[in-house]
Amino acid sequence: MNAVARLAREERADFATFLRTLTPAQWNAPTLCSEWTVREVVAHVVDYDHLGLRDLLGQAVRAGLRLDRMNALGVAREPDRTPDELIARIEERLQPRGLTAAFGGRVALLDGLVHQQDIRRPLGLPREIPPERLRHALAFARFAPPIKAYRRARGLRLVATDLGWSAGSGPEVRGHGEPLLLAIAGRSPALGELSGPGAAILAARMDD
Repeated sequence: MNAVARLAREERADFATFLRTLTPAQWNAPTLCSEWTVREVVAHVVDYDHLGLRDLLGQAVRAGLRLDRMNALGVAREPDRTPDELIARIEERLQPRGLTAAFGGRVALLDGLVHQQDIRRPLGLPREIPPERLRHALAFARFAPPIKAYRRARGLRLVATDLGWSAGSGPEVRGHGEPLLLAIAGRSPALGELSGPGAAILAARMDD
């Protein structure tokens, strides 16, 4: 197992452990993914692992080749899955596979890390993310087309003050790694935790 795949596996294991602490009301609470509840975000996280290439292509065609529609189709596939069933699926698929295994497991690491924060922040349940996971997620996020971070971060220098990590050139955006990652991934609530001359530019690109 390569290093990033190991980090993705650990992130998923931590995600499942966290989900087991949630109450029924919290499973129906809103998230930073504005159209999805906690239950729907978790359903999305477990959706792509079991899809083979043929199934993935079929879902893409049904969605008109639009990623947001593909994600919605996956979430809607089994709407009655219980929290225990969803957690079990994560625990059964700790090792990335299928689409989430792409780029050495970086897709799974980024997806799991961001979506766990999508749930935690609105619920007021912060955590200390292992720095190694954040560094890998930040580095990959800048070039991951689905989250459009490249469009938001282009021409900016990103500085994670708690990680000793930086990338890019141009007006600087500074802050801890977690809000920096969420902001370039399009989560506007994290913007207030960032500073520097590039922060306003990043804020203006939130709809990109």
